[in-house]
Amino acid sequence: MKKIIKKFCLFLGHIFKFIDKIIITPVMKLFLKISDLFSSNNRTLERLFANKQFLIIISLVLAVIAFAVIEQNSNALVSSAEMLYNQPVKAIYNEEAYVIEGLPETVDVVLIGRRSNIYLAKQLSGSDEITVDLRELSVGTHRVNLKYRQRVTSVEYKLDPSVVTVVVYDKISETREVTAEILHRDKLDSKKDISNISLDQTEVTIKGSEKELAQVAYVKALVDLEKLPKDTPVGETKLSDNTLIAYDTNGEMVDVEILPKTIGASLTVTSTSKSVPIRVIPDGDLAVGYAIESTTTNVSNVTIYGDEELLQKVEYIPVVVDVDGLSTDKEFNVNLEKPTGVRDMSEKSVTVKLKVGEQAQKEVTNVQVHTINLANGLKVTAGSASDSVVSVIVKGSKEVLDEIDASKIVANVDLSKYTTPGEYEVDVTVTGEDLRVSYESKTKKIKVRIYE
Repeated sequence: MKKIIKKFCLFLGHIFKFIDKIIITPVMKLFLKISDLFSSNNRTLERLFANKQFLIIISLVLAVIAFAVIEQNSNALVSSAEMLYNQPVKAIYNEEAYVIEGLPETVDVVLIGRRSNIYLAKQLSGSDEITVDLRELSVGTHRVNLKYRQRVTSVEYKLDPSVVTVVVYDKISETREVTAEILHRDKLDSKKDISNISLDQTEVTIKGSEKELAQVAYVKALVDLEKLPKDTPVGETKLSDNTLIAYDTNGEMVDVEILPKTIGASLTVTSTSKSVPIRVIPDGDLAVGYAIESTTTNVSNVTIYGDEELLQKVEYIPVVVDVDGLSTDKEFNVNLEKPTGVRDMSEKSVTVKLKVGEQAQKEVTNVQVHTINLANGLKVTAGSASDSVVSVIVKGSKEVLDEIDASKIVANVDLSKYTTPGEYEVDVTVTGEDLRVSYESKTKKIKVRIYE
């Protein structure tokens, strides 16, 4: 703090000496000379100096003179500099005939001058221009100067860069096919879809240098579904002013001129749905001696929305409930998960009431054995008549087991590992439609004969 006060006092001392040397001393000498000239009329001067109003006027005049001199000298001795970043460059040339390469889009400008002038220049910088006149240039490589046309001429300026190397090419044109690219599909109502897009024209003109046009691999019309109203009805609709973009083989944009700049598109809005059942899938093993007697849900079917081809693959909505160690009735609240290809569902959750009873078991005989995944060109037969059927032990509640017969059980042998003719002993797996029941084959393996 003492150093700051000391420097401030020193600064004031310099100002006082400056005023004393430039203003006070010369003015006092002037008054002395005037006094000598009018020595015979000293009393008149004394009366003037004794007049308070006269002294106030003289003091005011001296103050104004002192301020003007100080301001003039301080601005003459002290200059400032400020930077204007990313100022746009305007090129003047025949855009229909030529392509310019190497010209920067923006440059930086350094302003140098009095602080007040720089402030004014910054306020008016929006109307200033950085230009480069290329109208006289021919095809080839050239070094050109950038010019800054400024409103405040009292400020000096420097451009960074001020000189650039540009290459002038002849502009050529080609016709290219254009295809549609959907953007923001997620912005469309989840119960709706776009089944067809038809562009107003299938070809566009691209313009640029020969090198630039060679880079263009394809042209896309960006159809932005975010522009569609939320309540767009099912049926045909129109979306205009879709932006056209040229891309190279790596999917990067190529900066070429495209005519027209935008294109219209006709869209077919659809709403494909399908009703599928809910299927409760128990996960885990109940407590020993217990079985699932029944499962009921508050909704039995769910309407799903999505692409028609994908919806055809969805047969049911799985609802997995954890029954591990369960020995009493229980109620589950389960959030439904959308299968692949499903965009929306009429139900988001389901309540499952699970009733537990005592476990029973029975044997189901003469369950036909089927072969799966046999290699092309091969045939298979059972090793013997006894190898064509198996007996299956089923466990569950008595009420459920009463409805189980051989037609509701599937026994399979997987032959994907057997690709050459011969006799093999293969594993048997059994499954059933009712997931409340457990299935176990009494025969673990059967013999088969594979031949051509």
